[in-house]
Amino acid sequence: MSNLDLALKDMMSIDGAIGVAVVDYNSGMALGQLGSSKALDLQVAAAGNTEVVRAKLRTMEQLAIKEEIEDILISISSQYHIIRPVTGRKGKGLFLYMALDRARANLALARHRLRDIEENLEV
Repeated sequence: MSNLDLALKDMMSIDGAIGVAVVDYNSGMALGQLGSSKALDLQVAAAGNTEVVRAKLRTMEQLAIKEEIEDILISISSQYHIIRPVTGRKGKGLFLYMALDRARANLALARHRLRDIEENLEV
């Protein structure tokens, strides 16, 4: 099993996970995805969240912010959506995406676990 497959399975094992993906934000394509909800189209989520990442990176550049994004959180009434850019040299240009059921998820724990998964991801 590849490191990517293991990362996706680890992400889905987080309490409340609905769907997860590893996305190339240069192309907007998901390199891998897993999900337990037919209501969440992970290909659409990958493409749409690519635009979120690109917009934030452009804004940070215009503001001369020289830091890296840890994660981007979008909360809606029933879900959390977490976008975490991969910072390692082998994963540059990628981000982890996770949708969580808000009623079942522990946001702090999910962010912590996602950071650990991101640090160990090699693509």
